[in-house]
Amino acid sequence: MTAILEVSGLTAGYGASPVLHGLDFDVPVGGVATILGANGAGKTTTLRAVSGLIRAAGEVRFAGERIDRLAAEDVARRGIAHVPDGRGTFVQLSVEENLRLGAYVRRDPAGVARDFERVFDLFPVLKERRRQQAGTLSGGEQQMLAISRALMLRPRLMLMDEPSFGLAPLVVREIFRIMRMVNREEGVAILLVEQNASLALDLASRAFLLETGRLVVGGSAADLKADDAVRRSYLGY
Repeated sequence: MTAILEVSGLTAGYGASPVLHGLDFDVPVGGVATILGANGAGKTTTLRAVSGLIRAAGEVRFAGERIDRLAAEDVARRGIAHVPDGRGTFVQLSVEENLRLGAYVRRDPAGVARDFERVFDLFPVLKERRRQQAGTLSGGEQQMLAISRALMLRPRLMLMDEPSFGLAPLVVREIFRIMRMVNREEGVAILLVEQNASLALDLASRAFLLETGRLVVGGSAADLKADDAVRRSYLGY
């Protein structure tokens, strides 16, 4: 399958401290790939490097075009939406204002209006709370808002960082159900960072395992899930 995202030789860090050491991975067009690893392995740094939020070296191609020298806003304009760890909610703004910020690079008001209804169909609770201050939402509702804000960009690829973190199991199941539907019905590719390895491997077709900023295993998600040695040594279940 053709890749929508191709990463080769990716290195990145903070200040003089390197975190990533020459990563190579890809995300299929319309597919789901997951990056797994322990805390501190470099998963969040990988997403930040791809989306242009930190300085990085190496080559990142999106739909065949190099984007590794672009500013974060220009990466977003290409169709990459980032749902950060901690949800990144603008807590002082209303739900509706947060969603409008998600569409800030778009120039199609009619399409934006349609997408408001689209995300409200996916997450009806947000429609009920559209005028409510985002900081007063529950953790699950804030995660729904973060995903909806990303969808307002009309992305071709979503980078998702720990969408299940701190949420009740019922909320997690609903969020992953929506992610699966968006991927399958709308063809939005997903690059997922997730501590819940079993959940991530169920959603993804490809998986990459990081250890201290280096790729140690990569390939079919089904193969990683079936590998007892990998599961025991790296995935903790």
